Amino acid sequence: MTLSWWLAVGFLGQALFSARFVVQWIASERAKRSVVPVAFWFLSLVGGMTLLVYAIHRRDPVFVLGQGTGLFIYLRNLTLLRNNGCCSAAHQQGEETPPTIEAAPSRT
Repeated sequence: MTLSWWLAVGFLGQALFSARFVVQWIASERAKRSVVPVAFWFLSLVGGMTLLVYAIHRRDPVFVLGQGTGLFIYLRNLTLLRNNGCCSAAHQQGEETPPTIEAAPSRT
């Protein structure tokens, strides 16, 4: 595999990982409150896995530890959403807005 192919993998992973913030921002703007859509966690998982593969290729232990640890968090959040019925097909088909997790209200 050439260096340019690995750079493409790294940039793809970074693009997926960064896209999660755009998705979250758009969902929050539409809801007029801070929300975390399910797509945020899927983009985190796929982007994190892609970046982990790239980090392993680069043999970067700091990058591997950071991305590897994050994967557990993303999987756990998706598991919690599934267990709460947020990701069921019936739930998604009946909603115009994507399923979200609302941010805790601020204490002001």
